Amino acid sequence: MADDQTDEGAAEGSAPKTKFKLIIAVVGVFAILCGGASYYFLFMRQKAEEKHAEAAAVPKPPVFVDVPEVLVNLSNLPGERVQYLKVKIALEVKDSPVVAQIQPSMPRLLDIFQTYLRELRIGDLQGSAGMFRLKEELTRRVNAAIQPNQVNAVLFKEIIVQ
Repeated sequence: MADDQTDEGAAEGSAPKTKFKLIIAVVGVFAILCGGASYYFLFMRQKAEEKHAEAAAVPKPPVFVDVPEVLVNLSNLPGERVQYLKVKIALEVKDSPVVAQIQPSMPRLLDIFQTYLRELRIGDLQGSAGMFRLKEELTRRVNAAIQPNQVNAVLFKEIIVQ
């Protein structure tokens, strides 16, 4: 009987030690997995994204089309002195094939610019808000004239009001 009690005590004493070892092993494996995942997401993933970004196609620089200089007199009330507007414009397009398609439409674009600019008053050109509205309106009119092609922006190279 004494031997039976020692066998039961040994079995009970070894069970908590094996459970403790098992818990330590599971926590250790979990810590290693978490550390590996953290390392990947913090360091390796950024390198993979950088390689992917480098592999992406480098965007082409835009192409600019110079429009001949436009000189118009501004709209004014009778009796006021005549004021003139001189504008040098460049059109920003995506790539050079669009330039070849825009060149035949250049007389139409000049006509659109002149007819619109002649209707402006000096107050329409005041401040940066006036210049922004002018740029947006010219871009909209150019895009309507050269459809299906598109101009990204109308850029002012020189503007003189006299």
